[in-house]
Amino acid sequence: MSRTTIAGLLVGISLFAGAILMATDNYLMFLSGTSMLLVVGGTLANAFISYQGRYVIAALKEVPRIYGHAVLNEGMTYDQSRKVIEWARIVQTKGALALERQIQQHDPDDHFMHYGIHLVVDGFKPVVVRELLTNSYHSAYDRAMRQVDVLRNMAGSAPAFGMIGTLIGLVIMLDGLGEGEGAEAAAKLGKGLSVALLTTLYGVVLARFIFQPSADKTQQRQELIKFRNFLMMEGFVMLSEGRTVGYVKERINSFLDPSIVAQMDGTPVGKSGAGGGGKAQGTGGGKGQGTGGGKPGGARGPGGPGGAGPGPGAGKPATGGTAG
Repeated sequence: MSRTTIAGLLVGISLFAGAILMATDNYLMFLSGTSMLLVVGGTLANAFISYQGRYVIAALKEVPRIYGHAVLNEGMTYDQSRKVIEWARIVQTKGALALERQIQQHDPDDHFMHYGIHLVVDGFKPVVVRELLTNSYHSAYDRAMRQVDVLRNMAGSAPAFGMIGTLIGLVIMLDGLGEGEGAEAAAKLGKGLSVALLTTLYGVVLARFIFQPSADKTQQRQELIKFRNFLMMEGFVMLSEGRTVGYVKERINSFLDPSIVAQMDGTPVGKSGAGGGGKAQGTGGGKGQGTGGGKPGGARGPGGPGGAGPGPGAGKPATGGTAG
């Protein structure tokens, strides 16, 4: 489960419900089947009219999925990028055909990874690998964005149908102005006004708590999948080019967030390997071998911060000697 998504929903509902409970004891007046029917029914009707039914159904299935675990996150993207580096070692030592067994170790539902490995194993040229994989991940992203478009449409339609319900409620209220007297007239006015205001409320709540967050979260996850596929595409192109392991690693890392790379590699950001302000001893260069019996000047001194440096007496050839 996505804890932050669920927490956000619970906080929003709690604040909304808490405000109602603090304002009135008759909280049941905020429940209206007629208003909910107008908003939900109108929103769904608009969606099915505007889009093909299968896209609407697929979009509605995405709503509960945003509360589950994401298929990918930045950490998973990093882990998969490390696989490309490992595959580069395999290709460099055993050849591209050795990648075929990697297919059995990967998720069978991950079409993109299987497709990329097949292209490399089958010996396609790098330019062809790039073209085919680019088409593949762009097409997958465009298909996923259809659900996002449907959800965004529903987020815009819900408040609109809330306003339609408001107009219906006002018509009912105005129609009852000339009928009845006293309590009976007030009851008719209250019924019409209740429908008028609650439909607007339901429309805004559904749009901002359900449909709009679902569209945004789905798009965010699809963009991360698109980036991961782009990263894998670059890896497969480099594998088909026969690039070295070092080049593959550096190019893959250049696309990733440095903080994520540092965290996963266990290296603090801004520090490299063994540097970091420690003392280092520098070996003086240029030992001289003199014909006149001079001593070589290989004195050792403390280096500068974070690296090696020559000592104060380093590198002086003996008198009459030739510097080596």
